[in-house]
Amino acid sequence: MKGFFSWFKGSTKMKRWMVLTLIGIILVGYGVASILIAQEISFFEIGKIILVFVLGFTCTILGIIFAQKRTLELLIEASDLRLEKGNKDVNVNSLIFNKKVYDKGPNIVVIGGGNGLNAVLRGIKNYTNNITAIVTVSDYGKLPTNSRKQLDLLPLDDIKESLIALSYDEQTMEKILNLEFQDGFLKDLSFGDIYLYAMKELYGDFTESIEKTKKVLNMTGRVLPVTLDEVKICAELQNGMVIEEKEKIPEMVFDKVTKIDRIFINPSNCIPAPGVIEAIKNADAIVIGPGSLYTNVIPNLLVKNVSKAIKESKAIKIYISNIMTEPGQTDNYTISDHIQAIIDHAGPGIIDYCVYDTGEVIPEFVRRYNKGSQDVVEQDLQKCREKGVKLLQRKLSTIIDNNIRHNPEAVAEAIIQIICDDLRFQDKQSDPQYVMLNSRLKQEKKKSKHKKTLIKTKKKEPKKKSSHMKKTSKFSEKYKDRIESIQTSDKKRLEKLKKINEYNNEKRK
Repeated sequence: MKGFFSWFKGSTKMKRWMVLTLIGIILVGYGVASILIAQEISFFEIGKIILVFVLGFTCTILGIIFAQKRTLELLIEASDLRLEKGNKDVNVNSLIFNKKVYDKGPNIVVIGGGNGLNAVLRGIKNYTNNITAIVTVSDYGKLPTNSRKQLDLLPLDDIKESLIALSYDEQTMEKILNLEFQDGFLKDLSFGDIYLYAMKELYGDFTESIEKTKKVLNMTGRVLPVTLDEVKICAELQNGMVIEEKEKIPEMVFDKVTKIDRIFINPSNCIPAPGVIEAIKNADAIVIGPGSLYTNVIPNLLVKNVSKAIKESKAIKIYISNIMTEPGQTDNYTISDHIQAIIDHAGPGIIDYCVYDTGEVIPEFVRRYNKGSQDVVEQDLQKCREKGVKLLQRKLSTIIDNNIRHNPEAVAEAIIQIICDDLRFQDKQSDPQYVMLNSRLKQEKKKSKHKKTLIKTKKKEPKKKSSHMKKTSKFSEKYKDRIESIQTSDKKRLEKLKKINEYNNEKRK
């Protein structure tokens, strides 16, 4: 009974549709009753009865449709395990069984490695459980850690980072997997390496052990190594020189004043890990990047049959463009240069959409990156369109630990928006998957908007505005903190000069 009355709370937004349905039924009943009790009906009264009946019927139908739609949205809210703590959303568990609607979400395959891949995973896990991260497995010429040497494991850093990104409690998971023992016979061993080694021993297969990790660690989606073969990523420069260690690529490019001509993997005939090709074939959307173009993104596409499977898949192929160039890899690269590099290595038909940043990166951080020979990726959109790629611009950049990074929420919203638009194009607006995604997308957008409002509110100091105060411009409002910082700096400089002048005057006396 308590659960039933919860439907009439203001937060459920159900009362309006119930009232609309009730009004419709009353109007239909009134129209029918008018016909039954009337002895004589004039033309005017017939028109009035028809109008009332049609209006009542319309209200009834609309009330039922929107009530059903809202019921589905309430089911999503009540079943949402990803809600923030303390967020008191509608609880209708007493009326509807608690089922993970995310299990019916779109199948999304994300290909790449490093921070870029993990940013996509962190955002996407808020929309669907059907996520497959296909990760590069290569040490890029680095010396293996003591933990890896003793346990005889493949390079697992990117695998572990992706497992962390897909977990519900990232901070705790990161501490556990990256924990290194300091004493005893376990000294220098990583718990993450020990765990994955134990899972491999238990199931006898590395891929299956990672697959089972999904249930053991209660995480969203799954992580697959692109191949079980230990590969080296090699770069051939335009001057013909071949580099077999990733660490030396930037140095050689700068020293030889040349560019990367192509990337290849050694051995070249390595086969994909079990489950990789099947995941690509069954995907609704395939996301490539962001990340280091030549060491995290393209190497995955060079594994046998991976590019072929992507091109043959009916999934939407989405490339998330990098925000900044990378020294020694993509110096002076534009968006179209990134796309062309992928096409040159994997062939045409590999990208349908490109999601790129607005380019509005905070100048102070851009200047800091400029000192390291990095710059904002130039947006040559016309050349991108000439390659047959559709473009979607979003505010992707954010600052995390004083570094320019992709905003997980913004990246995920862009991907889900493309999927929703595709479902709408197929006239699947009534499809449960579309309703679920669209509802969740609206919810996330409201949450993002609310966060931005809170940030702006915190930045603003509570000052009383005088009646003669001039209206501030959009530029002044946007760069208020920066302007105040410059003004404070100028003020200090003037005070310092004043003190120096006073000191000089006293010295002369």
